Amino acid sequence: MRPPLMTAAPVLAVVLAAALVGGCSDGSDGDSAAESTPTATSTSPSDSGASTTTSATPEPVVRTRVTGEVATGLEAPWGIAFLPDGSALVSERDSDRVKLVTAAGEVSDVGSVRGVDGTGEGGLLGLALSPSYDEDQTVFAYFTAGDENVVARMTYDGNGLSDQRTVFDGIPSGPIHNGGRIAFGPDGFLYVGTGEAGQRDPSQDPDDLLGKILRITADGEAAPGNPTEGSPVWSLGHRNVQGLAWDERGRMWASEFGQNTWDELNRIVPGGNYGWPDVEGRSSDERFRNPVRQWHPDVASPSGIAVADGSVFMAALRGERLWQVPLEGAGTGEPTAVLEGEYGRLRAVVRAPDGALWVLTSNRDGRGDPAEDDDRILRLTV
Repeated sequence: MRPPLMTAAPVLAVVLAAALVGGCSDGSDGDSAAESTPTATSTSPSDSGASTTTSATPEPVVRTRVTGEVATGLEAPWGIAFLPDGSALVSERDSDRVKLVTAAGEVSDVGSVRGVDGTGEGGLLGLALSPSYDEDQTVFAYFTAGDENVVARMTYDGNGLSDQRTVFDGIPSGPIHNGGRIAFGPDGFLYVGTGEAGQRDPSQDPDDLLGKILRITADGEAAPGNPTEGSPVWSLGHRNVQGLAWDERGRMWASEFGQNTWDELNRIVPGGNYGWPDVEGRSSDERFRNPVRQWHPDVASPSGIAVADGSVFMAALRGERLWQVPLEGAGTGEPTAVLEGEYGRLRAVVRAPDGALWVLTSNRDGRGDPAEDDDRILRLTV
């Protein structure tokens, strides 16, 4: 068991990205043991399959440091959505509960989401606030309900949750790879990351909801302007999408689990096919879009991502670290890692209204080695 977190704010050492070959991993939250041999990557792949070098004059890498813990004693926190006042709603995967966490670290229970029934990696997963929350007080949740995953909307009036109704359903569930991350894009539509529920073929089927990123309206209809009219599918060929974010240029980024060899950070374009299960990681197959960055599962098994100060930050479960990937022009700079092995499994990273990063640990999810105060929310300054 790891010792409890020290509340001092040490400056974190930054290590250059070095990948380790992962074997015999099913990619399910990155919990499998693996033998490893050293390898490294130093180029950023183009979308067509060839590798291209990054900018010759990269921007300085922004440094981060832990400045304390916001909250402790959470049970497998998974999703987080910031309210206008700087507090946040946090979902606990293995229950139906939503917590309110204030910027001062006060934690309270604001209610439950009806119908949550998940095993394994299922349960209460992603949260997202309506873009017009100030007017409608609407919160969206993605959760497992038996044999399917659904998206529901509800009202949070500052005291509790009410008026729950399902807006999108029929996403098959499984004991692993339920996806679950949801986020409103700059265009005002809701993006939904799904997994392939432990299956393979559905990811390449454009008429199947598994292994996709979906784009829908707040009422659950296929959003206008999707690649296929009337279809909610925005991109396909994914294994288990875990993180969604946009940069200042409006480009969409997503993280996902690989299987035995490569976990991925992808730049998402409408209609893009990201290869699973035909390829894992980079390939020369022009039918598929290559990942922008890839890691072996034992140093990644990525979950939530956030964009802050010119970098994509990516939480890693099995890798037990926070990856920072600088955005440089049309490509990316060399990834670096912070928090390596210090706080266990990291489930999500989100930028707070004050510019800090909140990082959720995931050590009480059945696969971690929890310390006394886990799970917790760390606060990082950038």
